[in-house]
Amino acid sequence: MKKYVWMLLLSIGFAIPAAQAQTQDLAHIYNPTADAKADLAAAVKKAAKENKHVLLQIGGNWCIWCKRLYKFVDDHTSLKAAMEKDYVVYHLNYSKENKNLPILKELGYPQRFGFPVLVVLDAQGKRLHTQNSGLLESADSYDEKKLQEFFKQWSPAALLPSNYINE
Repeated sequence: MKKYVWMLLLSIGFAIPAAQAQTQDLAHIYNPTADAKADLAAAVKKAAKENKHVLLQIGGNWCIWCKRLYKFVDDHTSLKAAMEKDYVVYHLNYSKENKNLPILKELGYPQRFGFPVLVVLDAQGKRLHTQNSGLLESADSYDEKKLQEFFKQWSPAALLPSNYINE
């Protein structure tokens, strides 16, 4: 019996730090002290080099839906793969410490849709689409099919002229 109690205590001892580490990672998705203008320029440059788009996830560490979106995509391998295949992702902070208002002004004030809000930029930094993430939700989480479709619709390949129907 003592053996089982020790095994239980040891397993709890390993599980708690792992859960704390995951919570801590989710607490630092957005960096309020980042030089967002420089980081965004680097993301655009990387996207151009890799023939990808930039996916801005605008929100803050205070936002439960921002954390849910991050975790939802991270937990669904097909979503994570689709996102990584076609996008350079940047988490643009919006918080009391730093709202990044000059960048948001250039993007057409996407925060009006609430948080998180997704903005797709092409490899030159031009805004292609602003997505209200509420439309990608299902109950108290996100909808895998809706997110997959969003990633697909705004991917570089989907926007190639050869994919448009000529009438």
